[in-house]
Amino acid sequence: MAGTRREQKIIKALFGSLIDAKRKSFPRAGNAVDAPRRPGVYVIYGPAGRPLHVGCTPRANTRQRLQDHLCNRSSVTTKYLKGRGDRLRREGYTFCCYPIANPRRRVLLEAYAIGRLCPAHIGHGAGGARLKPK
Repeated sequence: MAGTRREQKIIKALFGSLIDAKRKSFPRAGNAVDAPRRPGVYVIYGPAGRPLHVGCTPRANTRQRLQDHLCNRSSVTTKYLKGRGDRLRREGYTFCCYPIANPRRRVLLEAYAIGRLCPAHIGHGAGGARLKPK
């Protein structure tokens, strides 16, 4: 039980680091996303500042995953933004991210952040679109 409590404290601290991370705008077309080339957890915020999506990068790097969103290679853009990933850069969406090397902590932080932030879109597989808030 002590190990579980310790891990919970670690994840809570990582969540603090994630939400305290600097929010960045998506780049203009042709420019790279300003994010680390390491695995991590990220939050995409809508134009009004509400969390839209929380994601993690189990295999890829965070920069590439955020670039995937811009290029319509994600459920956020294909389902929630109706195939218009360019809206992320044109309409004032922002993101923050935090690199985490440990795969278990990455997944636990993603789950914790989803529970705490209640994002508008939860994109886990084909059912993601059905998980939008009412």
